[in-house]
Amino acid sequence: MLRKNQVVTAVMENNTVDGYAVCRVEGRAIFVQGALCGETWEILIMKVTASVVWAKGLHCLEASSDRIPNDCQNPCGGCTLRHAKYDLELAVKRNHVKDCLNRIGGADADELPIHPSPSVQRYRNKAVFAVGMRDGKAVFGFYRPHSHSIVPISDCLLQSERCMESAGAVISFLNEKKIPAYDELTGKGTVRHIFFRETRCGDAVLCIVSAKGFGDRTRELIMFLRSVCPFLTGIVLNINRTKGNTVLSGDFYTLWGEENVREVFCGNRFSISTQAFLQINPLQAEEIYRKALNYAAGNDGSLLTGLALELYCGAGTMSLCLSKAFDRVIAAEIIPEAVENARCNAAGNGVQNVEFICADAAQAAEKLRSEGLTPDVVVVDPPRKGLTEQVIRDVAGMRPNRVVYISCNPATLARDIKLFSDLNYVLTSAEAFDMFPRTGHVETVGLLKRL
Repeated sequence: MLRKNQVVTAVMENNTVDGYAVCRVEGRAIFVQGALCGETWEILIMKVTASVVWAKGLHCLEASSDRIPNDCQNPCGGCTLRHAKYDLELAVKRNHVKDCLNRIGGADADELPIHPSPSVQRYRNKAVFAVGMRDGKAVFGFYRPHSHSIVPISDCLLQSERCMESAGAVISFLNEKKIPAYDELTGKGTVRHIFFRETRCGDAVLCIVSAKGFGDRTRELIMFLRSVCPFLTGIVLNINRTKGNTVLSGDFYTLWGEENVREVFCGNRFSISTQAFLQINPLQAEEIYRKALNYAAGNDGSLLTGLALELYCGAGTMSLCLSKAFDRVIAAEIIPEAVENARCNAAGNGVQNVEFICADAAQAAEKLRSEGLTPDVVVVDPPRKGLTEQVIRDVAGMRPNRVVYISCNPATLARDIKLFSDLNYVLTSAEAFDMFPRTGHVETVGLLKRL
């Protein structure tokens, strides 16, 4: 029987997206962080439970040809697959999506394809850094896994160089002026987070999330940031007085320049506010939108006429794509600022057949029912927690011919597919997209059809 502190030798049989390898000893599954499939390790048993065993790798006795040097030493835990070649990372993610769809969703996804990201370094167009104090000085970085302890960083290979320069400039100003960072335990201090977003159009907006303003130092802050970061097109102050770790909340003030950033997706021009959602890997996002539109309009490429409903539409990126294939599109989003962004984006692109409403899924379904409308297609792009059972019932109750599901969490996608299947909707096709290289996250687009 395996016991804590026991040392054993094992061959790794599989990998998880969380950066663990799986081996079996005495019939028990053991998870070893940092090891790769095919490697032989001497491991130390750290924890034994009724269902799983956790171990620490002591010595790699035989390394995999898929192993590469980990070029990032930040102990934030975000890049779970940075020690593996990209082809292996893609295989691990594909297997993860396939396993979730088959095992949890009861679907047949054995032929699932996965699309690699056009770029695996510095691909993110957005960053959120936590700000805190360390040895009497302000620092920025990420929270350690499962904690509120900040890992200070000077660079992140997933973020752009302009992003890192902007965050560093804010910290330099705080330390030079002896302005303390916010302490969530005492409620004292100033800056809580640094939010940065940039686009392929050249826009770059820096948002400083603070518990209070900078008073008579505001102009000094603006001049300093503009001098150190001349590429900035906007500086925004978010006064966030809420408890907890919610990043963007409260009142927003544009200190200089433009709050919104401009971006182009699938031939449409967009203006995106700080609060509005925007996919963080724009090149891969365009591929996802094309696939979702293909599913919505028919795999044979034919364009449909009729009505499409989109839930969780954000700033309207997918909605404007749907407008090219359907006579009418109704898109719902619960964040008012995003809805206003979406309406302006439609007007700016001369799109007149999309109606944006500020509502949740249930309210959108009720609106259609009150107008006697039945959508031909419903497109959903929910957050990681997926759809609620009520939303699934509302969508199925509208009896669309197709449901296109864009997901950033294979587990909740599979769970929801199972619920849809109980309501006579079956998954007929799905494809995975590596939106988040070097991390354990992966995007999936699925097509469900009504039986």
